[in-house]
Amino acid sequence: METKAARELSALTRRLRWAPACYAAADNDAEGQDPLRGALESGKTVLANFLTESSDITEYSPTQGVRILEFENPHVTSNNKGTGCEFELWDCGGDAKFESCWPALMKDAHGVVIVFSADIPSHRKEMEMWYSCFVQQQSLQDTQCMLIAHHKPGSGDDKGSRSLSPPLNKLKLVHSNLEDDPEEIRMEFIKYLKSIINSMSESRDREEMSIMT
Repeated sequence: METKAARELSALTRRLRWAPACYAAADNDAEGQDPLRGALESGKTVLANFLTESSDITEYSPTQGVRILEFENPHVTSNNKGTGCEFELWDCGGDAKFESCWPALMKDAHGVVIVFSADIPSHRKEMEMWYSCFVQQQSLQDTQCMLIAHHKPGSGDDKGSRSLSPPLNKLKLVHSNLEDDPEEIRMEFIKYLKSIINSMSESRDREEMSIMT
């Protein structure tokens, strides 16, 4: 029999935050160009489109504030009926001029995905800021956060050259390369979505049991 918690979970839209490691330094670049343009071209936003099966973006364009993608994944279910779960993926822009909007973007998130360029070492420091703001300060569990090291086309896929320092080394880290192995990141993303559903289901079951006792 489906519990009340399971019914509520089935009707709920799960909200994920898709955060960049950083692109706040654009205005300070000596050439007047976004220093991350090359790294994030075919990066965070195109990766989000790929995983949610949204329309393609062929030209680089920094995310202005937030872009919300609604999608359903048939491989992720929350009940015995086999219907796919509905999700909202909030593709958050990292420009510092939108920092005042971040509290609203963080509110009611069920999971956080931090996307960074595997080719730019300085992103690793920026990741700590995103982890602090979007995960720790929102009292989310580490299991609700996933790191994606994105490799731009032609950069290779060096997965073992650099390790993450604490506290980031506790988080699930996956590598993405849409040119060489797009299905690997798709499967990892599905596993992450399933872990979010399981976490929410367990939390709601505990709440229901506490009410009953």
